[in-house]
Amino acid sequence: MTAGRIIALALATLATGLIAGLFYGYANSVMPALNQTDDRTMIDVMQKINVVIINPVFMIGFLGTVGFTILAAALHLGKDQRTVLIWIGVALVINVIAFAVTSGLNVPLNDQLMAAGDPAQIGDLAAVRADFESSWVRWNIVRAVLHTLAFVVLCGALFASGVQQGKVNAASGSAASATQGQFPGQPSAQSYQQPYQQR
Repeated sequence: MTAGRIIALALATLATGLIAGLFYGYANSVMPALNQTDDRTMIDVMQKINVVIINPVFMIGFLGTVGFTILAAALHLGKDQRTVLIWIGVALVINVIAFAVTSGLNVPLNDQLMAAGDPAQIGDLAAVRADFESSWVRWNIVRAVLHTLAFVVLCGALFASGVQQGKVNAASGSAASATQGQFPGQPSAQSYQQPYQQR
């Protein structure tokens, strides 16, 4: 169970970090570069990106921000895991909000841009761009910030999990020492009593 918890939490952290980095890349380089291009180029490139990004690697990471975090939370249910569960719960809420921003705001804008058709056939390229670009960039920054916050919180959950496991190991070691005697190889009090009990 301990290994399962760690794996699930690590996957949630990895997925969230990858998606946060992807959206950060858009905000920091892709969109500023496209902002300097003409209307047709900007629309054409974004339409192509919206097609190629729907692939298994992206979808596992994107859906994993919520899916793996839910799995990690489920595996940390229990009184002894409450501290770690709180961290995971906070990250889950943030990831769900970020997921909603993408699904409810960025994706409809992508669909709207695709529906405009071939850039070579669009009559008013400037209007299509104006309806898409500024709103998409704004919501991309929002989701990038949210996923980054969730990533930081999940890193905190990993740290809290490590601390919790350290306490468990320390307690187990103390219990074992108490059972076996203060020094290695020292007989317990019970072993001294056995010869007298046999008389």
